[in-house]
Amino acid sequence: MMGSAELICWVLVASTLGHNHLVTGGCSGKCCRSRDLSCSSTGWRMDRVYGTCYCDEGCVRTKDCCFDYYTECPAQDCTVSDWSFWSGCAKPCQPSVRVRVRHVEQQPGNSGKACPSLEERAGCREYRDHQGSHCGRSSGPAFITSMEFGKGRPKHDSYGNPLDHGFCMEFKLESRTPQCSAENRPHTLWTRYIAEGFKVCVACEPPSLQNSSSSCQGDGQESHNEAVLHWQAVGNPRCSGTWKKVQKTQQCTCPPQHSFVFI
Repeated sequence: MMGSAELICWVLVASTLGHNHLVTGGCSGKCCRSRDLSCSSTGWRMDRVYGTCYCDEGCVRTKDCCFDYYTECPAQDCTVSDWSFWSGCAKPCQPSVRVRVRHVEQQPGNSGKACPSLEERAGCREYRDHQGSHCGRSSGPAFITSMEFGKGRPKHDSYGNPLDHGFCMEFKLESRTPQCSAENRPHTLWTRYIAEGFKVCVACEPPSLQNSSSSCQGDGQESHNEAVLHWQAVGNPRCSGTWKKVQKTQQCTCPPQHSFVFI
């Protein structure tokens, strides 16, 4: 039989061990990135098991984090800067692509949200070459892009002269190539909404609008309503098709997914 003095001694030892289990361990000052087996402690885990626990980002997946991981190692979402200004078009005098970028200000940590895309592209077209000479106009197809990517374009020509406010042309889509709906790049996802039989609105505005002619390339103003006209999506050269002119209006009134702009 255990004596009373010996029993009291064991009770004190057990009490001390239990108290230490409650107050020792944890992630205070031990948070680590990625999966790091050396980033560990001895204490209570989130699953209420006492023993080795971890304070690295990988413990969330392996479910062996220390009990205070989310308190001591809060998630840090990625933060990025504002977008830079759009670059010039990659090629003058023809449909091309412009780019804008942003940079990471804080990398994500402790399973925080990953960084978004740091680059955005949009279709564009320069109207003067590298020497500053006007590119001239052609009788080719109408080059179009999303109304969203057409925002923020200059309202003056290269010499600072004010340009007309513009107008809108309404068309009925007659055909389009299959590559329009197969597009998955961010700056040309808008081509998925081009569908046969729908009415679309295309804005003719600066800088594609020329004061000398009050028109945009391919707008069909000189064609009768039954003429089949051709269009081409800027940024996705495989997306093209035909449409017929409906009418010219002062402003575009189509839904956003069916609103475009001449380039």
